[in-house]
Amino acid sequence: MSRSATINRTTKETDISMKIELDGTGKSEIDTGIGFFNHMLEGFAKHGFFDLAVNIKGDLEVDGHHTVEDAGIVLGTAIRDAVGDKKGIRRYGYFILPMDDALALCAVDLCGRPYLQFDCEFPSRMTGDFDTDLVKEFFYAVSYSAAMNIHIKMLSGENSHHMIEAVFKAFAKALDMAVAYDERISDVLSTKGSL
Repeated sequence: MSRSATINRTTKETDISMKIELDGTGKSEIDTGIGFFNHMLEGFAKHGFFDLAVNIKGDLEVDGHHTVEDAGIVLGTAIRDAVGDKKGIRRYGYFILPMDDALALCAVDLCGRPYLQFDCEFPSRMTGDFDTDLVKEFFYAVSYSAAMNIHIKMLSGENSHHMIEAVFKAFAKALDMAVAYDERISDVLSTKGSL
């Protein structure tokens, strides 16, 4: 059974279409209008083995905020829908990812409760055409739309590009672990009986 979701969301600020396949091979087609953000989402898909298609038309004449935040809302919604009832999945995932000078930690829990702990400070305000303040906004939106705990911590780093890329890839690896099936889990991994 395919674990996929297609989400379309249109507001006065953004028009987004997105499709994710959790059990993919890492192929992607990304067009957000922001080059660096495209690169981050391509890395997320590749390293999480998710097939991801994203097309966004946003009000970039204002800035990138609405585009990036709304992408997080839609990605979180797509993840939540694709995961489904969560029966048989590991629920938890974590990864520590090195990228040159950067070392990023990400841990996730698909618990049905949103929470973001984000402990990162980037030395540069901009990376290409991307405002580094928007990294936190993106993951906050993902957390709340997917109803998952996300903890991200930058353990070390000097280059903002490397640091942000390490965060996106660590998140991909952690999420891939969390959505993976475990044959020992017959229902949901919770004493409550539901997530």
